[in-house]
Amino acid sequence: MAENEQWDIVSGVGVTALGVAGARAGENRRPDRIAHDPYAEALVTAANSGLPLLGDEAVDAIGSFWHSAVSYMGVRTRFFDDFFERAAADGIRQAVILASGLDTRAFRLSWPDGSRVFEIDQPLILNFKDRTLQDIGATPTSEHHPIPIDLREDWATALTEGGFDATLPTAWLAEGLLLYLPADAEHTLLRTAHEFSAPGSRIAIENYSGPKPSITSSSPMQEVADSWGIDVDELFSGETRPEAGATLTALGWELQRVPAPELARRFGRDVEEYFATLDGTRTEFLTAALPG
Repeated sequence: MAENEQWDIVSGVGVTALGVAGARAGENRRPDRIAHDPYAEALVTAANSGLPLLGDEAVDAIGSFWHSAVSYMGVRTRFFDDFFERAAADGIRQAVILASGLDTRAFRLSWPDGSRVFEIDQPLILNFKDRTLQDIGATPTSEHHPIPIDLREDWATALTEGGFDATLPTAWLAEGLLLYLPADAEHTLLRTAHEFSAPGSRIAIENYSGPKPSITSSSPMQEVADSWGIDVDELFSGETRPEAGATLTALGWELQRVPAPELARRFGRDVEEYFATLDGTRTEFLTAALPG
């Protein structure tokens, strides 16, 4: 990803957010769904990207891999939904979603009274999402604070100016984010989240370990990337960096890990084809708490 690259929902990294929303829409259509996102399909439709991201057109274009990708996104979405719901049940009333993309948790989760949800992402992404949700009559179920800024800029100042209170425990989320960041940006992001976390705060991360995230050249995922005009080598950062869990542990956070395939088995979801496309990259979900 270029150092100062900007994008909207149908270009650059924005296209990946659109693909994730399409997968969440697919999960939402399942009679046995494990995650409910009633707004994902409307967001995909409003983008008018011309990409096959919904229903039969996605299956026809992508094949059985699409079912596996939908299953994985269902598992991922449910895990992080549960993370926020547990944090709220334990009294945390402030949440920050880093690089939120087309995330709609501020509108679809049952937040307790007084909850504030901050979303940080590119201005064009947030503007598109908020405009579309307003057009379909969606209303936030929390006190919603969009923070339109690139995470490679001084997002902490923008967050504070947007009403964030660093003296309160916070639930942080980095979902589908770290693999796109340069090493120094990831390090800065984790340290900044730590510095702005009161005791009792929590963080959840979709984490990748092993070699640089890559896709086997003959895989369905590579075919999808090619058809969407995505250069995977440009998209993912391959810089060597400390592992995110180790960074948090060194900062004093108490860490828990669950491998993504194991979590999928718990939910009875088949994600084998999805992970077979990743060339040696291991995916896991991290949660951590700051004692206090």
